[in-house]
Amino acid sequence: MATQVLLIRHGETDWNRIKRIQGHIDIPLATSGVEQAQRLAERFAREAQAGARLDAIYSSDLLRAQQTARPFADALGLPLQLREGLRERNYGAFQGHDSDEIALRFPDEYAQWQTRNPGFSPPEGESQRVFYHRVLHAIEPIVAAHPNGRIALVAHGGVLDCVYRFANGLPLDAPRTYALLNTSVNAVDFDGGHATVVSWADVAHLDGHSADDSFKKTPAVRR
Repeated sequence: MATQVLLIRHGETDWNRIKRIQGHIDIPLATSGVEQAQRLAERFAREAQAGARLDAIYSSDLLRAQQTARPFADALGLPLQLREGLRERNYGAFQGHDSDEIALRFPDEYAQWQTRNPGFSPPEGESQRVFYHRVLHAIEPIVAAHPNGRIALVAHGGVLDCVYRFANGLPLDAPRTYALLNTSVNAVDFDGGHATVVSWADVAHLDGHSADDSFKKTPAVRR
């Protein structure tokens, strides 16, 4: 029995704007992100009035995800269930810096990071491989608890990236060519240990405008 998961990236933060890595640092939404979350809540309320079903809402326990999920959880009268396993990747010593600062402060580690080696861990951080398996292990019991259900999961760009790669069989070191947008709704069907992307990067509630999850100061997708 398939379970549809609506994966949602958190709203915009001030650090998103300046491309500073957040990771596990608990940054709140910017004013623009709060507005995005409200428009997302209005969208879900309209869809519910039109008969759309949503069985449960889960969120990363980081503040930016909670602030994104709470308005539509309240609008739908559903409890918000927090999961630490849905946090963004832990970037360790890279957190709090943009890519230029990392290149200056940690030149050797920066060079390794740019190779896209899934086994590379920033100092005191997680490798992409460890992060990927952590995310999938966190999602597995959530999906199992809602057979043939439809649920929302509010998390982070890196979490969405892991699920997209899993669903499409993409290597962890493959460059990213798909969007990871603030408050985007990304529908993925999970069935029997497999996942299928139904729709991706839907930001109709934002009139189609939202920023991508990028570490670069110039517009680009990461990895």
